[in-house]
Amino acid sequence: MPEPIFVYLTKERLVELEKELQNMKSNGRKEIAAKIAEARAHGDLSENAEYDAAKEEQGLFELRISKLESILSRARIIDISQFSNDEIHILSKVSIRNLKNDKIIEYMLVSPEEADFQAGKIAITSPVGQGLMGKKIGEKITVKAPAGLLEFEILSIK
Repeated sequence: MPEPIFVYLTKERLVELEKELQNMKSNGRKEIAAKIAEARAHGDLSENAEYDAAKEEQGLFELRISKLESILSRARIIDISQFSNDEIHILSKVSIRNLKNDKIIEYMLVSPEEADFQAGKIAITSPVGQGLMGKKIGEKITVKAPAGLLEFEILSIK
C-alpha cells in the first residue's frame, strides 16, 4: 500500500517526532553500536545469539529512523481554526452514544500517525473514524468494524 502524499499532524506531535528522531540519531545509534561491539567481543559471531539480537535490534532501529524521516518529510501542520464545529473533521473531539448498549464514548479524530486508542485518539482512517467524518450532531451512523456492525448517535462536536 503506497504511503499518502501528506501526513497531517498537530504542531505538538510534529515537535515530539522531531525530538524522537534527533534523540535516536544522536544517542540511540551510539547505544546500539555499543551493544554490537560488546556482543562481538564475546567471540565467534556464527554462534553468538547476543550479536544476532543486537544486529536485529539495529535493523529495527534504523527502520524506525527511516519511518520518522519519511513522516517528517511529508508532514503538514493542521490549523484547527480553518474548521468549523458544525461537522466532524480531523482534530474534532466528538461524543457519541453506542445505540446498542447506550454507552457514551468520547474520541478525538487524528491522523493515523497520532492515533492512540488508550488516550481516546482514533485515526480518521479507522472504520469508526471514516464513519464519523463529515457528520453532524444528531446524526446516526452504522459502522462496519471487525467486531461487527456498530451503531452510534453523534451527541457533540468540539
